[in-house]
Amino acid sequence: MITEINFDGIVGPSHNYAGLSLGNLASTRNFGKVSRPRDAAVQGLAKMRANLERGLPQGFFLPQRRPDEGWLRQLGTSVAGASTNLRANALSASSMWAANAATVSPAADCIDGRCHLTVANLVTMPHRSHEWRETLVQLQLAFADAAHFVVHAPVPPPFGDEGAANHMRLCASHDAPGIEVFVYGESGGPFPARQHREASEAVARVHGLDPARTIFAQQSAEAIAAGAFHNDVVAVANERVLFAHELAFADREGLYAELRAKLPEVEIVEVPASAVSLEDAITSYLFNAQLVTLPSGETALVLPGEAQENAPVWTWLQAHVAGNGPIRHLFVHDLRESMANGGGPACLRLRVVADPATVDPRFIATPEKLERIEAMVRQYWPEEIAVEELHSPALWRDVVAARAALCAELDLRELDRETF
Repeated sequence: MITEINFDGIVGPSHNYAGLSLGNLASTRNFGKVSRPRDAAVQGLAKMRANLERGLPQGFFLPQRRPDEGWLRQLGTSVAGASTNLRANALSASSMWAANAATVSPAADCIDGRCHLTVANLVTMPHRSHEWRETLVQLQLAFADAAHFVVHAPVPPPFGDEGAANHMRLCASHDAPGIEVFVYGESGGPFPARQHREASEAVARVHGLDPARTIFAQQSAEAIAAGAFHNDVVAVANERVLFAHELAFADREGLYAELRAKLPEVEIVEVPASAVSLEDAITSYLFNAQLVTLPSGETALVLPGEAQENAPVWTWLQAHVAGNGPIRHLFVHDLRESMANGGGPACLRLRVVADPATVDPRFIATPEKLERIEAMVRQYWPEEIAVEELHSPALWRDVVAARAALCAELDLRELDRETF
């Protein structure tokens, strides 16, 4: 059965607050704080477990090998010999945010009738630019069924592509042909625009999308300057519903008109800036929630606790639900460790519309499998990491051993090798 599967990134054992992401306000504000990798992974697993209990298909991706010794060798150094900055980049656990893993076009949208996935190159940020090799390996394993999937290598530099975090899809139902919206930025202001239009256009061509059902929309410079480093910080879509902040897009009226022309049943839920400021939207990650369709057919938001704690945000959400708007349910989760590094519920997952039976079962979550993963996390993941500990050889060894143990537990030993 064709359905939407959310593939969450398991938070890796090197999760830390090194403040590497320019433009990600949470990441820079929390630089130097003590992280809690074990708690971070357990929080993510709890969200996966809850979504399974809600009847939502759930998959996962494994943490990547850290420190990334192969990447450092390409730079002529080693973990022990690297500068402080390079070592921190080699130890980043940012692959946990699977929304940046790839851009996904379901089979119903693609000319060859197969689901296409293009790995994101993430070239803008050094700590993420070396993720794509291991991401490609995992996607090739998970979606190896060539009758149903095509996995593409990244768009080449210098065209920056940050994956599904800048891509939305609207449709009558997940298995029906959809309208794919690629959101790009323009350079300017204090922070870089990470998604280039040229990269988005390349992905659309490679996937074989119908130009008549494809939209390229510019993110507003105001949103980027406020810290919306990806579109999914200010907008999210699911089936007929687009949920967006008033200041998300450079030409909101033009985008809305095009959507209504291409998909007359679209429901646009816009949060006005007068009710929720950009600052409140970004700090609460209101729009970085998972917008999902429950088995009942109702639409729900899976939100971080910060959204409930923000008075303007929670007031607006409660009024929307009470007013019989398209979003009917609010589910709140504690994801503080991910949030403190700049990633909410939507950052942690990649949406793939497919038949779960066509996916390698090793990447499909079950309650029993999540229990096994959590047991490994509680046994092997560090309880805390201070930034200065990133220079500890003992930590490097522990992080490598923790990931190797998880790979073995899930019968994915082929991932426990370098990709360089």
